[in-house]
Amino acid sequence: MQKRRQAVGSGGERPLLQRRPLNLPRRHEEQSEVEAADIQGNVLRGYSHPMAAYIFLRIDDVVKGKALIDRMLPRITTGQPWCDTAPTTAIQVAFTYAGLQRLGVPDEMLATFPEEFREGMAARAESLGDRGPSAPEQWESGLGTGEAHVLVTVWAVDNEHLDAVREELRQVGASAGATTVINETRAEALKHGRDHFGFFDGISQPAVEGTGVQGRPGDGQPNGAGGWRDVATGEFVLGYVDEDGTLPDAPAEPFHRNGTFMVYRKLQQHTAAFRRSMEEQGARYPGGAEMLAAKVVGRWRDGTPLSTSPEAPDADVSADPLRINDFSYMDDPKGLKCPMGSHIRRCHPRDSEGFFGGRLTNRHRIIRRGRSYGPVLPKGAADDGQDRGLVFVCFNTSIWRQFETIQSLWLDDGDPFGVGPDKDPLIGCPADESGKMTIPGKPPFFLTPLPRFVTLRGGEYLFQPSMAALRWLADF
Repeated sequence: MQKRRQAVGSGGERPLLQRRPLNLPRRHEEQSEVEAADIQGNVLRGYSHPMAAYIFLRIDDVVKGKALIDRMLPRITTGQPWCDTAPTTAIQVAFTYAGLQRLGVPDEMLATFPEEFREGMAARAESLGDRGPSAPEQWESGLGTGEAHVLVTVWAVDNEHLDAVREELRQVGASAGATTVINETRAEALKHGRDHFGFFDGISQPAVEGTGVQGRPGDGQPNGAGGWRDVATGEFVLGYVDEDGTLPDAPAEPFHRNGTFMVYRKLQQHTAAFRRSMEEQGARYPGGAEMLAAKVVGRWRDGTPLSTSPEAPDADVSADPLRINDFSYMDDPKGLKCPMGSHIRRCHPRDSEGFFGGRLTNRHRIIRRGRSYGPVLPKGAADDGQDRGLVFVCFNTSIWRQFETIQSLWLDDGDPFGVGPDKDPLIGCPADESGKMTIPGKPPFFLTPLPRFVTLRGGEYLFQPSMAALRWLADF
């Protein structure tokens, strides 16, 4: 396999892909055991294209809508490695339940899809903790109403290539009377891999068995011998063995193999509020504002895990791909290094006390994809009223067992971590500002009041079919 190179643009120039931070190098690739050519690419491979757009379409004419899908098929990026040059754009397609209904998928086939997908995210908002400003009635137009049928995600090396695909989708769909764009978010990777809160993001991703991508320490599951093993393919792609050693429940053929369920959530980040809270409350916290922010997240801003270096960030750890994610909670049962209520510990408890050496977490992994959107708020600046945040995307073969367990039982409910009604301090949705986070110590520190740092602007549950299923949808 040849080394990937930069893609050549139409004018002969070489547009640059997003430079990967030094502490997140490419993983070693080997021969894949999955049917990569039948799997849409972004499920098992993250894209480094800096620009992206998430475009929701309403299908206005079914026949013409199917023709548009057929036209897009050759341009959809699969999971096959880019052995020579990276494409200037990468395109993926997913459907809501309403979208599959609109295309005329027979009722008996639709009934084989899981209940949570058929109900949709908006109907399950209360159990997910999406309340108050995050409730569906506050969402952006077109989301959570049944009007969104198709999500087309586009990644590009620059805005010129991104705009070309965006305009083509709009013009072709509208001129043919096939589709209408009802919601769109443009996104762009921030410098140095940081998010709008200033933290290095996207570090912890599961290593997936059979993909040909070699996992790094901490990416997979504890193997019981002090090391790590890859996560079973069936946790993320239908038609393969899962962590229970069986095939995951799947919809009827042709949706039974090489597809997956996708969760889309547009998360607005209140950057000024986060900075203000850390500075004001950090003034009374013994470790100061930076350590307080690290306790909220579970990592220092450069990605150093608190579990590895609880007193200060360690450049030797954060720059080492073999160490940045290689840690355990077994030696920190009281959360003195990394609080039980911190964001990363609640998202992925690993072998925290009460989780039986990781056995209660290995069925709740997700592959996270996504991209920041909106302008960066300069340091020291007041809230400028601009919308900024993260487009959160994840893939899993069971929305209920994987995403909803994390969101409902771990982020919105503190009981599994012994912190009572406390919500996740970073992305939780408090009913008011009376929430708190407990940081263990002698004495413990209570981060309160705890304002809302993130608001859900809208979301959808989707199904991302295999290439074979996409062809069937275009032709049946």
